[in-house]
Amino acid sequence: MGRPSKLNVIERKFILLIGDLLVICASLNVLVSHAIDEQYAHPKLKALVFILGLLTFIFLAYVLDFYNLQRSSMRRSGVSQAFYVSVLFVFLVFMECVIFFDISFWRKPLLYFLLLTPIEICLWRFFFTNVFKIIPTTKNVLYIYDKHSSSSLRQEIETIDGAEVNTFYKVKLTYSIDHNTLVNKSFFLSAAEKIDTIIVNIKDYERLTRDLENMIVSSILNGKEVISYMSFYESTYEALPLTSHNESYYEILQLRNRKIRYLQTIFTFCINFVLSVFVGTIFLLVTPFVWFCNLFFNRGPLFYTQKRVGKYGKEFKIYKFRSMVVDAEKSGAKMASKNDMRVTPFGKVLRMFRIDEIPQIISVIKGNMQFIGPRPERKIFVDELNQITPFYNVRHIIKPGITGWAQVKFKYGENLDDSIKKLEYDLYYLKNKSITLDLRIIFKTITTVLFSRGI
Repeated sequence: MGRPSKLNVIERKFILLIGDLLVICASLNVLVSHAIDEQYAHPKLKALVFILGLLTFIFLAYVLDFYNLQRSSMRRSGVSQAFYVSVLFVFLVFMECVIFFDISFWRKPLLYFLLLTPIEICLWRFFFTNVFKIIPTTKNVLYIYDKHSSSSLRQEIETIDGAEVNTFYKVKLTYSIDHNTLVNKSFFLSAAEKIDTIIVNIKDYERLTRDLENMIVSSILNGKEVISYMSFYESTYEALPLTSHNESYYEILQLRNRKIRYLQTIFTFCINFVLSVFVGTIFLLVTPFVWFCNLFFNRGPLFYTQKRVGKYGKEFKIYKFRSMVVDAEKSGAKMASKNDMRVTPFGKVLRMFRIDEIPQIISVIKGNMQFIGPRPERKIFVDELNQITPFYNVRHIIKPGITGWAQVKFKYGENLDDSIKKLEYDLYYLKNKSITLDLRIIFKTITTVLFSRGI
């Protein structure tokens, strides 16, 4: 009999979400059924308030990263996050009812909604955290590899185990198909019974022996998880691994047979149009303020222009409010870093609130950029990165963006190694480009700007 399977990340997030929604629905029911004054309590209004409340919670949960299991698994940070998210939720719902519907309330039921909702959410989160402290959550992994992965074996094991992120996987056993001796096979087959997941990273699947194939099929029939290294990496890190040796890499990127996606094209056009009007208005409003402050705190040109590589490798001019000293590159081209000494005091303010990025709207209006896409890089660095990895130019099949998946998922890029890491997220975006993913990027960008995260 197979070992009982352990819940994966998606299943645990789903359980957490269901518990939250039960609490939120119960609280909203108290609000609409008991707190609203009888003269306003007609069915359509109740339904509208209930639905608006649910949408408000879902929006807050996504923007504030409420389902980050690494944070939720820690008692103190998990409960504190649950408290401020739920307090913000009840406050917003109350304000929506007053502003949009001009509703009056009965005091006692309203207090129940405002006070008990945060308490109930915190108790549920505390219960969830303690349950999964008792129940084993980490899956024991058998990692199957070949000679092509031998040189990067340690790095790939650390990736599976999770050096910076809790992946809920732990490599307990490795097996090379190039060292298939009788002793290894006997040990391997006996130890394989104790694992929960098999992760395979080999270049040619036809090299799998009959014994391995039978063991893998048997594992699947016993309810164990069997996935490729690329599938694990993509689902866990939401990026594509550049170190994978699978020969079907080009097909995975879906570059040979690109489909015309009309809905995606229409959505991209609408997003660019709406945000161009919104950001363009902000640009017109803040430019006089930045110009005036430049006279005293950042003397020199108002704008900083630079050539960047865009779609199909063609260069274009990008515009920003200048945040560095005038002769910032007198000693040669250098990537900007998070605590760059070349940034002026006023430039730090511009960067803190992302004001220096606003003039990029000019490039969007000119058609050289869009709002969502890979971040454009300078040609001198593109040439260096192309020498390191042949996949870097792939990101140039679409227009670059002001924001993107790499910008909201990875830290501030300070060197070529960081640019290679960001490429994994850019390739993931190219493969999985969709309306849903674009909406996720927009919401995460809001979080990035509000809390000074990411780029």
